[in-house]
Amino acid sequence: MNVDLSAAESFMATHARVLDRRRFELLMHRTGPAAALAALDGYRNADGGYGWGLEPDLRSPESQPGAALHAFEVFENVAPATSPQAVALCDWLESVSLPDGGLPFALPLAVSAGTAPWWQGADPTVSALQITSVTAAAAWRVAAHDPAVAAHPWLERATRYCLTAIEALDQAPHAYVLAFAVRFLDIVYDSRPEAADLLRRLSAYVPADGRVRVEGGTENEALHPLDLAPYPDRPARELFTPTVIGADLDRLAALQQDDGGWIVDYATISPAGSLDWRGHTTVSAVEVLRRNSRI
Repeated sequence: MNVDLSAAESFMATHARVLDRRRFELLMHRTGPAAALAALDGYRNADGGYGWGLEPDLRSPESQPGAALHAFEVFENVAPATSPQAVALCDWLESVSLPDGGLPFALPLAVSAGTAPWWQGADPTVSALQITSVTAAAAWRVAAHDPAVAAHPWLERATRYCLTAIEALDQAPHAYVLAFAVRFLDIVYDSRPEAADLLRRLSAYVPADGRVRVEGGTENEALHPLDLAPYPDRPARELFTPTVIGADLDRLAALQQDDGGWIVDYATISPAGSLDWRGHTTVSAVEVLRRNSRI
């Protein structure tokens, strides 16, 4: 299955926000880290966190845990360069973490327009494994090249929370909780001895074909093997056969549309969010396919 990078570039020029255009340029080795970091700064607040629709379905301006995940994606993209803003983000995350070390799914919103109901209805007093695990996993990927992030106390507290919360799971979690927990265990596998057993336990909830239906999502919404294990030569890949991974790479490549961009199969909440997700998803798809030697 061939991917048309020229068409993808045209899609990004005509549909995507500046941040994802800069990330795409960085992925294509056409620019340096400064441009992507400058674009990310447009979403940054004075408290060190990020908002303003950096998470496309959360349009409110205040800093949110969901936006922190996407900021860490950029800090990973610019490797081996580092940014002091990554450590400042860890400081902010520490300031909003709950006593058990977890992050609330979302904080109170200043603006609800264009924001998905799952963000609006979040309880800010309860830690959420879903958002904590995916944010911590993204931070660990930054920590691989940024010693200041690796040494930050927030990351250690969040990691301990995730390991404890995953160990407490006694039934199949929601699809996104499962996927993000697997990705978290995959990245801490080499440094946390308990991760191997926890990953083995979670494997019982992963179908052989890797397709996990998203309860409460759109009619055909599901997560796939690459949503759980996007990185080759990592422990999470052992959850799937090479044939299953190969088929999912073909599936991902085939999702490129005639306009050059990739589609999303989940509900989008606002016109801006819909476009933002397609640009973000296109960058992510190209990144995964390149990482897996399909481009």
